[in-house]
Amino acid sequence: MKKSDFIFILCLILFFLPFFLLPEVYEWYQNFNAAHGMIMSALKFGILSTLGEIIGLRLRKGVYYEKGFGVLPRAMVWAALGMCINMAMIIFSKGTPMFLQYLGMENAVEVMKTAVLSWEKVLVAFAISVTMNTIFAPVFMTFHKITDMHILQTGGTIKGFFSRSINMGKSFQAIDWQRQWGFIFKKTIPFFWFPAHTITFILPEQWRVLFAALLGVALGVLLSLGGKKAH
Repeated sequence: MKKSDFIFILCLILFFLPFFLLPEVYEWYQNFNAAHGMIMSALKFGILSTLGEIIGLRLRKGVYYEKGFGVLPRAMVWAALGMCINMAMIIFSKGTPMFLQYLGMENAVEVMKTAVLSWEKVLVAFAISVTMNTIFAPVFMTFHKITDMHILQTGGTIKGFFSRSINMGKSFQAIDWQRQWGFIFKKTIPFFWFPAHTITFILPEQWRVLFAALLGVALGVLLSLGGKKAH
């Protein structure tokens, strides 16, 4: 481990320690999240998923920062995507049980409201995860890839990001679809996100936010590693 690794880990510990040592800090977080879920989603993913990409950069190149990486533009994009993720989680966590009920599983909606863990609850949570990650995740991940490419192409600055619009046609053509499909879609979605989000929806609602925040770090790492090939 390098000196920079110890400094990075120390900064993380100092950042998260108050949430574990000071109950009032964690209580404030829960209350604020309950009252302002979209704002908290933007902050949560803006910070934690960007952190995941920084870790991904460290794993790929051995550094936590390089010129043109674009920490601030990435955080800005993740903040916007975080709100979309929150919206998707609400839509699919409510809509999928209703669809299962429509198909004949009469207690699909009620089973998700109980605190009792059962095979039926696991099944519904898995269905929510599969539908969300099958319908929403590929579009979300592709859009993230395009914004990632745009950040690198415009110098990694906020000014550069807004200096020109994204050419969606050229961006789609520039994506390494073999890697996007072969790794991001084909491997991370079924083997990581299906089970990870099944756990998310099994957890009580007050714990889902915290777990999703931790997954935000993993999401940043996976997408960053998925973009290993130079653009």
